[in-house]
Amino acid sequence: KLRLSEPPNAYDFGQIINALNANKDKAACADLLTTTDPKTLPVLLSNKLEGEILLIFIQSLEHYIAGKDPGLAYQHLFYLSKAKRFKVVLALLSKNEKEEVQHLFDLLTESQSDQYSLEDLESLKKVYEL
Repeated sequence: KLRLSEPPNAYDFGQIINALNANKDKAACADLLTTTDPKTLPVLLSNKLEGEILLIFIQSLEHYIAGKDPGLAYQHLFYLSKAKRFKVVLALLSKNEKEEVQHLFDLLTESQSDQYSLEDLESLKKVYEL
């Protein structure tokens, strides 16, 4: 089991993400996202956002974070959309991958949080082209 604290820079974050993605370790990815300030995601991802990385983030948020802390899941989705290459990666998602993103938004719509309104969620869904 990985011991995770917030990585200090984009290089270390990238190394951890690549290791988690190689092992498809969604639980450890959720731990990483829980210890990472959502506002720092665009900087930590630098220009390294790829489809597989976006997908493991979405799956980790969906399966481990959205149920416990929908506000944190929303914040990560919001700042993920500010990362370099986001639009490119989004355009390359398959139909099934887009459905996973939609499912996460559905979970957040069903949940309540003081960190976002339904209008905020609808606005963010447009950014994710849903």
